Amino acid sequence: MRATSFRNAIQQSFKNFLHSRTIFVTPDTSPENLTESHLRTLYQIAQWINSSLEFNQSLNNAIDAVMQVTRAERGFLMVHDEGANRLRVLVARGIDGATIEREGYSTTIVNQVVQTRQPILTNNAQFDQEYTGSKSIIMHKLRAILCTPMMVNERLVGVVYVDTAMKAGMFGPNDMSLVTAVSGLAARAIENARLYQVALEKGRLERELQMAREIQRGLLPQQLPDVSNYEIATWWEAAREVAGDFYDVFRAKDGMLSTVMADVSDKGAPAALFMAVTRTLIRSHVHNGVDPVQVVTSTNDLLLPDAEQNGMFVTLYYSEFQADGYSVHVNAGHNPPIHYRAASKEATFMPIGGRALGWFPNNPVGSIELELEPGDLMVLYTDGLTEAENPEGEPYGEERLADIVERTATSSADDVRDAILHHVAEFCDGNPPFDDMTMLVVKYIG
Repeated sequence: MRATSFRNAIQQSFKNFLHSRTIFVTPDTSPENLTESHLRTLYQIAQWINSSLEFNQSLNNAIDAVMQVTRAERGFLMVHDEGANRLRVLVARGIDGATIEREGYSTTIVNQVVQTRQPILTNNAQFDQEYTGSKSIIMHKLRAILCTPMMVNERLVGVVYVDTAMKAGMFGPNDMSLVTAVSGLAARAIENARLYQVALEKGRLERELQMAREIQRGLLPQQLPDVSNYEIATWWEAAREVAGDFYDVFRAKDGMLSTVMADVSDKGAPAALFMAVTRTLIRSHVHNGVDPVQVVTSTNDLLLPDAEQNGMFVTLYYSEFQADGYSVHVNAGHNPPIHYRAASKEATFMPIGGRALGWFPNNPVGSIELELEPGDLMVLYTDGLTEAENPEGEPYGEERLADIVERTATSSADDVRDAILHHVAEFCDGNPPFDDMTMLVVKYIG
């Protein structure tokens, strides 16, 4: 009576254990179909797998326990690598818990289980016509082999495999039920571990994106400088969580106004850090009184080691504006800005020039000098603006940008910016942007 009561109690306890973890048990693997020793082993394995903090050790213990109750000489637990489409041995155990070589199991039987998703039991492997010629069976003189798939929602997670070469060694239906049940427990545990790693990676990426966003917010000017002879309007919009664009507006020691429009080739935290370094270098060179061309070339030379290592580069347009309208502009592979002349009421594009920073040493950049007249303005932007597309896939383009600038240039810098953004949005007709969009409008009012 006591043995029967204990068996009933352990069966009910195991049922409750499985039910609490939403594990589906087939009739073949139900606790009622197991002997008491097999049932004890399964219950112990379930506790190890679902309670232990040492996941790999619990799987080792599980295979050791299966081998002990089935009297197997060797046991393997293999997981399916979906990317490489192959099995990887996670546990390889011998008698008395010894770690054995990870090869030597019957690949013929394992491959058949993988293909059919059905368990295999043979007690006469060397003479079974289905497996005649299997090198591993012959080499290791294997007699009995039991292999079951580990499945989760009809997806193969791996296999559990045990074998023995002993003449008296045989596996029975209870062994099949035990190994099948253990395979189900192990499959769910491995899948949970995989999902946990996915969650950790997702959390890491989210933290990285958050850090990148914070870096970028710190890069952008929190307050525009108060310059009596100029109006300044800015716009920065990220297409995704973290942008590759940035701009800068600041005053040098002599009161000169400096502007930067830039686009880093990458996205995410690395791009944000690359932005921070670029911004710091430019500001440092400007405040040291370096001329505009040298500001750009010196920044390029200092960026090169890091750029070559991480494969990033940055296109950049640097400008300096004096109080009297005199300005100097240096292009390092960036989209040429628009220069609107109030006298002729024409908007033209500045010349293309230079190479992106971080590509080559001795960047061949040059400077362009302009004498701005009252009412003249500059529109600097990144390619996300001109390459914005409508639902038909047609880009907004430079001609439309020049046209809207000419039609609104007599307005304030803020109004010009708003008119451009409205014109682009109207053209895109609800089509979401695929790239960052950044703009800087500088108007000389004299």
